[in-house]
Amino acid sequence: AVTGYRGIYVEANAISPDRARRIAALLPGAQVVDGAIIGPPPSHPGSTRLYVSGDTGQVPELFDGTALDVVRLAGGIGQASALKMAYASYQKASRVLAAVAHALAGAHGVDDYLRHEADLLRSFPLADVDQFPEVAAKAWRWAPEMLDVAEALNAAALPTGLALGA
Repeated sequence: AVTGYRGIYVEANAISPDRARRIAALLPGAQVVDGAIIGPPPSHPGSTRLYVSGDTGQVPELFDGTALDVVRLAGGIGQASALKMAYASYQKASRVLAAVAHALAGAHGVDDYLRHEADLLRSFPLADVDQFPEVAAKAWRWAPEMLDVAEALNAAALPTGLALGA
């Protein structure tokens, strides 16, 4: 804003939608694009996506011929960041939760059995949206169990926040 920048600014950091809008407001003369990178470092087409929203203009075409797939989202600044926050909340929390579960199993000497059960899993909760009504209908029953999970985690000197939050 101080320099009067008038070029293209792609904000592709993992930030909240509100923060993306605040940044855009600081660059009134610029073409601000909200971006969300999902996937590993791009190595081949289809490996990584750059979701963009806002005044995308010709930005997607800048990546033609690269390993990065660009997807335009309808809506203004904040849409791509909202997608990133939603995806990151699942992806990061599920990995932390898995690590804590394995640590708890290890603390009780049942880690091989947990790995066996994990190998039998065939579900992908983020992709299986049809399960949500069923989950919501019975989730109330999980509260006492999750309190016991938190107690077991605490006894093993492991973090309890995810169990208490569930």
